[in-house]
Amino acid sequence: MAKKSKYNYFKGFEKLTGLAVKESELLIESLETFEHASRLSEPMERMHAFENAGDDINHDVFESAATDFMPPFDREDIVQLAQALDDVLDYIDDVLGHMQVYAIRTVPENAMKFAHLIKKSCSTLNDAMEAFHSFKKNKKFRNLLVDLNSYEEEADALYKEAMLHLHTVDNSDVMHVLVWSRIYERMEKCCDATEHAADICSTIMLKNM
Repeated sequence: MAKKSKYNYFKGFEKLTGLAVKESELLIESLETFEHASRLSEPMERMHAFENAGDDINHDVFESAATDFMPPFDREDIVQLAQALDDVLDYIDDVLGHMQVYAIRTVPENAMKFAHLIKKSCSTLNDAMEAFHSFKKNKKFRNLLVDLNSYEEEADALYKEAMLHLHTVDNSDVMHVLVWSRIYERMEKCCDATEHAADICSTIMLKNM
């Protein structure tokens, strides 16, 4: 009987962030081509497919960590990082889902800015996961974690700018203000999630140096 190959957690993490990049690209595509909320059903199905694929990877990570005799670092940290990366997928899915549920009528300029910032954060997180396997000696990995923290600060500033514009300039329609206030909150949460994953990576690095 062939020996079962050892699960590669680093590849699993890369697959999760690769899916996050695809989700962020789909979010941008959905906003750039937006015509009517009824047209969001098809991209929503594609988004759900990415999110479901992430759930499958997360399940494999959890199952392997539970039985692995010698994981590359603490089981708790493996599970925590996998969950944090899966959260990024869930939150991007949630953004598009709420655009559909709230039946948005227009796409504000700040929404496009947020979508591109989410993509930049996800791409950087993906680059970090590609370098994560050599985190003990990879300076690029550490720099990418710093970049992710700066993007989260950028997201905080953009959120304040977007909310101020929404309530003081683009405020003629009460429902527009209400809907986009909630969507902006979810967009900021996506960037918060990428920073949270970066913080877990920093903790893992410090514990294993």
